[in-house]
Amino acid sequence: MTSPKDFNDRMLSLGLARVSEAAAHASALLIGRGDEKAADQAAVNAMREQLNLLDIKGVVVIGEGERDEAPMLYIGEEVGTGQGPEVDIALDPLEGTTLTAKDMPNALTVIAMAPRGTLLHAPDVYMDKLAIGPNYPKDVVSLDMTPSERVRALAKARGVKESDITVCVLERPRHEDLVAEIRSTGAAIRLITDGDVAGVIHCAEAELTGIDMYMGSGGAPEGVLAASALKCMGGQMWGKLLFRNDDERGRAKKAGITDLDRIYSRDELVTADVIFAATGVTNGSIVAGVKREPHYLQTETILMRSKTGSVRRMIYRNPVK
Repeated sequence: MTSPKDFNDRMLSLGLARVSEAAAHASALLIGRGDEKAADQAAVNAMREQLNLLDIKGVVVIGEGERDEAPMLYIGEEVGTGQGPEVDIALDPLEGTTLTAKDMPNALTVIAMAPRGTLLHAPDVYMDKLAIGPNYPKDVVSLDMTPSERVRALAKARGVKESDITVCVLERPRHEDLVAEIRSTGAAIRLITDGDVAGVIHCAEAELTGIDMYMGSGGAPEGVLAASALKCMGGQMWGKLLFRNDDERGRAKKAGITDLDRIYSRDELVTADVIFAATGVTNGSIVAGVKREPHYLQTETILMRSKTGSVRRMIYRNPVK
């Protein structure tokens, strides 16, 4: 097995950007067309094709379902040329299928890569998530706190009033009590309809996005992707798997998770250096969406490496017939 020190992240990072760019290009033609499945499938096909050009021995550990759900990029699928380092891959070929179909903001193509065995094999269940940006004391907030306690603690750490804090929450009926408690502190809430990977990333650039903290439950696989981004950009994150029935507990055990009550920190969700790429499909607060002109498509990609803390924003213009 390849050790983490052999992970050729510098050379692989640009290849990873090409993977996310290709998926964005493929789904761009379906923006606003009302067909979520077609948009997702186009992104999947393009992402798989580009992944198979990379010199890696890759395994999808966060993907679009189990093996019998192919042709999606399924969990356990092997990708790459079979040459090069052994790596784990977490991906969401189109984070925001509904956003794409309705031409709403913040649809992204997202992918992360790390040495084999270093990304949590999160089952397809919910995860309670909490995230803040960089430059705060360690564990200034925690999942053991109530939502109002988190707001007060973060405001104190920032040296501001509670009313100066803005929290991002996924707009779902299950979050009604959470929203009410946050608002009781005087804090503002930025509700998002979909795309909680982007929601967590917003915390890392609070000066640009205006978002200080992310709270609420969403997909556990997306939690690993979000942790990958925060590991590159800085910031703290915690996640706890939530189970609604024995079937979901069984999925976790099948993924090798034995402590079902564990609270994972960012560095327990992603235990080694990671590279992360996200390309905009529709316009958003992180990256611009695909720009379609008569003779070209233009995308913006954010590409990050945790080893160096580098964050690149890249514009790619590709001629089209």
